[in-house]
Amino acid sequence: MKYPDFIKENSCIGVPAPSAGASDQGKKNRFINAKKKLEELEYKIILSDNIYNCVTGRSASAKVRAEEFNNMIEDKSIDFVLCATGGGFLVEILPYINFDLFKSNMKFVAGFSDPTGLLYPITTKYDIATIYGQNFSSFGAEKWHRSEEDFIKIINGNLITQCNYDLYEGGYQERITGLESYNLTDKVYWRTLNEKSVNLKGRIIGGCLDVIAELAGTKYDGVKEFNERYKNDGIIWYFDNCELSKEETIRLLWKLKELGYFDYCKGVVFGRFGTDVTTFGYTVKTCLQDSVLNELNIPIIYDADISHKGPCLTIINGAIAMIDVEDGKGNISFELK
Repeated sequence: MKYPDFIKENSCIGVPAPSAGASDQGKKNRFINAKKKLEELEYKIILSDNIYNCVTGRSASAKVRAEEFNNMIEDKSIDFVLCATGGGFLVEILPYINFDLFKSNMKFVAGFSDPTGLLYPITTKYDIATIYGQNFSSFGAEKWHRSEEDFIKIINGNLITQCNYDLYEGGYQERITGLESYNLTDKVYWRTLNEKSVNLKGRIIGGCLDVIAELAGTKYDGVKEFNERYKNDGIIWYFDNCELSKEETIRLLWKLKELGYFDYCKGVVFGRFGTDVTTFGYTVKTCLQDSVLNELNIPIIYDADISHKGPCLTIINGAIAMIDVEDGKGNISFELK
């Protein structure tokens, strides 16, 4: 696994908008404040030309979005690339991404949700670590949560052990100014399918399950080769389910198993499901019990802090992860090897 350089004081962060941009004034306010707050930490910030645009969920055409991303990878003055925000159409840009640019311009790419469409092939196909957990927009909150602070520590190379957060956002609260932080309402409690404690160590990969569903089996999916490269480490999967119903999740897990995703798998971590949609009365627990994962006899963790019901931990895709869960508490740390 190849690890790009972490950032430091005065490093330059490039912010492309490979999916959505700012679709209303509140989101514009958030981007403006994110730039201000990151510049106060002595980082240089370069925004894409289309970050304040958004038409039908897209900051620009697929070719333009890809060109802006390619330019930021090629630009030697940019040290780190942090995607602006999520959305629904990042996959459209993949045919126009020049992944060969990473050979001479390797740098960390980070994002959350739809940016999985970039992070996933960069790590699985090109063996370059990426970072999942925050978008640029996350830093536009007037008051940062510990999850944003943890992200900043990690991208500076301080590989802290991240512990579960105390509360999470049980439901989405409409933003008024755009600068609001999480609406923390519910107690965090990590669960395991067999209700026993878990200690895992292995090579970690994953992201937004909805996006992985679209990439699986395409030419942007390098999981087969990734699994073979790191089979001696064992693979830990993590999945952030944004909008999939319980029934869709069961079918998708079957598909992923058929594609060999769970070969050499040592455990699977699910974040809190973003929606509670089911036709047959499934809970998350019974959904996972009825899935093919239950046949693998491996630890299954769910309701972890890797979720659209934030906050979300920072995950280094491709790193060795150590995960411990006991009595509703969880933590994760990383080794870069």
